[in-house]
Amino acid sequence: MIEFDRSAFYSFNLNLKISSLVKLIESYIIQKKIRDDFNILDISSLDYLRKNSIIFIKNDITEKIIQNNIIIITDNLKIYEKLDISNILLINKYDEVYQTILDAMFVHEDNIQYKDEFDLIDGSYISKESKIDKSTKIGKNCLIGKGVKIGENCIIKNNVVIKNSIISDNVVISDNTVVGGTGFGFNLNKMGAQNLSPQIGIVQIEKNVHIGSSCTIDRGKIDHTFIGENSMIDNLVHIAHNVKLGKNTCIAAQTGISGSTIIGDNNIIGGQSGFAGHIKIGNNVIIAAKSGITKNIKDNSVVAGFPALDIKEWKKSIIKLKKL
Repeated sequence: MIEFDRSAFYSFNLNLKISSLVKLIESYIIQKKIRDDFNILDISSLDYLRKNSIIFIKNDITEKIIQNNIIIITDNLKIYEKLDISNILLINKYDEVYQTILDAMFVHEDNIQYKDEFDLIDGSYISKESKIDKSTKIGKNCLIGKGVKIGENCIIKNNVVIKNSIISDNVVISDNTVVGGTGFGFNLNKMGAQNLSPQIGIVQIEKNVHIGSSCTIDRGKIDHTFIGENSMIDNLVHIAHNVKLGKNTCIAAQTGISGSTIIGDNNIIGGQSGFAGHIKIGNNVIIAAKSGITKNIKDNSVVAGFPALDIKEWKKSIIKLKKL
């Protein structure tokens, strides 16, 4: 996965130093250890540590954070006490703090202040701040948003929306598909459109990917939603935020993949399959149609049913049911 310049997609709204960050969320802070007062320029994740940034951590971690100029925000007392780091805040109402800080720092797509400027070219609206190779063909009634990059020899068919995305060469995206839309992230205890968790990542699509009609691929929350090279995605497939899809993977129609699921290389996924979030699927896996995948699956597995089982076990269970 590539590093990306967040400011190409989301305007920087407010320059924060640690001292001004503390004031912004003062009512949420339980304890604090602060030794520095650097300018905060970005948001990090454990996968991509960026200099002069904030990292939000909810669960316990084993990684050692060695990057200079990082401030950690957590609601986990064990993490607060465990980490030997210069700058860390222990807070309550984690989701509210995340939303408050990101809404202050960035003008993102779900902020009413968000703006983009377009040229109307051959019946489609193309952002003045996008970069599309001249060899790529754009259909009618498309929208290509701010910061989007599209490589060589791509075909973008009619009524396609592409936002917050970097697309490589020889990619086909079929009619009525949305790439880079907002992920389904919010606190169930505080729902409503005004309480969405800001999604400030992107979608990255590698070379020679085919995406069918009426698909939705949500952008990452902080980093990437990733589609590996040579992958084939059928019509009416939903891929949620932070999903990582390996190369040479085939997904049949009406499949839904929940957020932060990692799917390996060379997999075949049958139609109308559903994936729980935050699980890992290995390489060379075959998943039968209408399967419900609720836990990790090892390399070279063949599974079916709900919950998905080794296909031999699944067939045995079907035979037993018939004999009842």
